[in-house]
Amino acid sequence: MGQTQTTVSAQWLKDNLDNSHVKIIDCRFRLSESDWGYYQYKQSHIQNAYYLHLNQDLSSPTQNKGGRHPLPNIDIFAQKLADIGIIKNKTTVVVYDDARFAYASRLWWLLQYLGHNQVFILDGGWQEWKKLNYPVDCINPAFYQGSFLPQLQSDWLVDIDYVKNHQNSDSTVIIDARSGDRYRGEVEPIDPVAGSIPSAKNVFWQDMTTEKGNLKSVTELEAIWHQYKNYQEIIVYCGSGVTACVDIFALKTININHCKLYVGGWSDWCSYPENFN
Repeated sequence: MGQTQTTVSAQWLKDNLDNSHVKIIDCRFRLSESDWGYYQYKQSHIQNAYYLHLNQDLSSPTQNKGGRHPLPNIDIFAQKLADIGIIKNKTTVVVYDDARFAYASRLWWLLQYLGHNQVFILDGGWQEWKKLNYPVDCINPAFYQGSFLPQLQSDWLVDIDYVKNHQNSDSTVIIDARSGDRYRGEVEPIDPVAGSIPSAKNVFWQDMTTEKGNLKSVTELEAIWHQYKNYQEIIVYCGSGVTACVDIFALKTININHCKLYVGGWSDWCSYPENFN
């Protein structure tokens, strides 16, 4: 299947810290404490890194339907990218977190969805950077005027109607990226109803990385996804379209490109009572 480069090493990023064509974005976050990531960023972050917040920047406010983390307003988000100095498909963007790509992958996915392919996740994340004692600071970098005109890749995204119309298709597989106990409905710490979309398979997002936060080898990823690679399309969801992006990131790494995000995820699906009749 081959490999597409989707990560950069801490060494590469250190060597490119002063490269004006590289922009670094910190995505650290905790669902249980929404200001935690920004507080950590203000204390210490990779030198020259900007911060984007999952709730405030990478999502729009929650509505009655559409899940807990709807996509951000595209025009507002594109302006934020331009303010960081990103020039579409010229600037190399490196994103990182400290949670095995959980939040960095959402930004990686968003940039690709908006048509910007020059985006990579820092392999090993914040922990790797700290372990190597590479440069950190607590300074908010200056804003520059970039240029970011979004070109939405509509085939990267599906809604609940699309999922319903394809959930029994022989050519489509639906992947639930949540933990096995949530997929099986044994526990549900966040959403009001436990369970999963009927016919969905389970590929836990944390299985894409090692415990230290490095992307697993191509051989390991191919073994995980082997049974699904021949479907014409792979629809991935999680609770609210965040950690599902880690699965999509891994699929892209091994050149499986026919994958789509159901961004509403289980939080959207379980908001419709008719789905349980």
